[in-house]
Amino acid sequence: MTAIPRFIVASPSSGHGKTAVTAGLLAALSSRGLKPAAFKIGPDYVDAGYLGLAGGRVGRNLDPQLTSPALVSQLFAHGSQGADIAVVEGTLGLFDGLGGRADTESTAQVAGMLRAPVILVVDCGYTGQSVAALVHGFKTFHEPLWLGGVILTRVVSDRHEHILRESLDAIEVPVLGVLRRRDQVVLPPRAQGLVPVVERSVEAVRAIRRLGELMLDSVDLDRLLGICRSVPPLTSEPWSAEAAIGDPVEFEDDERPLIAVAGGNIFSYSYAESLELMSAAGAEIAVVDPLRDTALPPGTKALVFGGGFPEQYVDELSANEELRDAVAELARTGAPVVAESSGFLWLTKEYDNRPMGGVLDAEAHSSSMLVLGYRNAVAQSSSVIADEGDEMTGHKGHRSTVMPRTGDAAAWKWEGGQPEGYVWRNVHASYLNLHWAGYPRIAHRLVAAAAAAT
Repeated sequence: MTAIPRFIVASPSSGHGKTAVTAGLLAALSSRGLKPAAFKIGPDYVDAGYLGLAGGRVGRNLDPQLTSPALVSQLFAHGSQGADIAVVEGTLGLFDGLGGRADTESTAQVAGMLRAPVILVVDCGYTGQSVAALVHGFKTFHEPLWLGGVILTRVVSDRHEHILRESLDAIEVPVLGVLRRRDQVVLPPRAQGLVPVVERSVEAVRAIRRLGELMLDSVDLDRLLGICRSVPPLTSEPWSAEAAIGDPVEFEDDERPLIAVAGGNIFSYSYAESLELMSAAGAEIAVVDPLRDTALPPGTKALVFGGGFPEQYVDELSANEELRDAVAELARTGAPVVAESSGFLWLTKEYDNRPMGGVLDAEAHSSSMLVLGYRNAVAQSSSVIADEGDEMTGHKGHRSTVMPRTGDAAAWKWEGGQPEGYVWRNVHASYLNLHWAGYPRIAHRLVAAAAAAT
């Protein structure tokens, strides 16, 4: 049973500032001596990374599509262990779902799964009394929804604030905070992906600190804490990597295989549960920074390059020739290599005429078109992560293409699409990003292959 105080930050649509508000609240709560756990609804690595940086521990994703609806509350309970309070950032608008299934994957539905109050962040830059109609609609649209209050952003003046408060008082919705238009604090551009978080860049750390100071000045934290401390307990038991794995892999002489994971500091470019599953399966985990390290950790038996690395840094990947060569040599020896998104690009011969690892007989090119969304994929070849015919749901988000799309053995295929990705020896590379908590057998299979690698 989980009785941790919790709340969800949502908005009428994207663009109202909920990520900045959520990160600021986490930083403010931390500054008051609390230990917050941070979550992001949906597959977004970037927002989860910034929330983790603000809260001081790894941010986690809650995604009913990538795992299952039944796992959401269990993963939440797992990620909240040892925390004083849990803060969850929603996705898109409150009643929207990235995959078009708002009945199972919207922020409102996850709020119901977690029995948590929703704090609605509303951009009021171009509205006055109409804010009451907007908020009243969100309050009454879905009867089970618990609307705990609102935080108003881009408020112009004292008079504007008075109009907004008076309108919301009339519908009995508490105003928990007011941010003025002049108070905008900008996080590093999304195109930089998780790199500013993983590298703890000055820009990212400074922005988080300023957002925390802003929330301390602008939000009634005591009232907010009072609301979220009134939540009922959750009956779900915490998810466990050990229970999901079952029996760990057996090794000769009890020597655990070392798996290198792309990342840095306490953050990686993979979902946190993936690392926990590999460890539970018997692997030893070491972090390799693809931007700074020039060699793999000594004794590396496998490499995992998760999908949270942005395409913007392919110049740096190309320039790190020593590490490129080390990874190519690892792959050619038959050691397992799992590469998603930009990790996939890293293994091609070149990207926009810049040399890459040369593991795959393919070339990559940047594109103006964003490919984004979930895919219900079927494995086209047996590999270190799946058997041919296995079905898994992943997500894609890229502005590049790889030609040819696949080699002799394709990684995936989905309805309406052509075969995509590469399976070569023990390399599995594609644009599809998977949340391993939904498919823990991936970790067991990978660790077994790493143990068998010479």
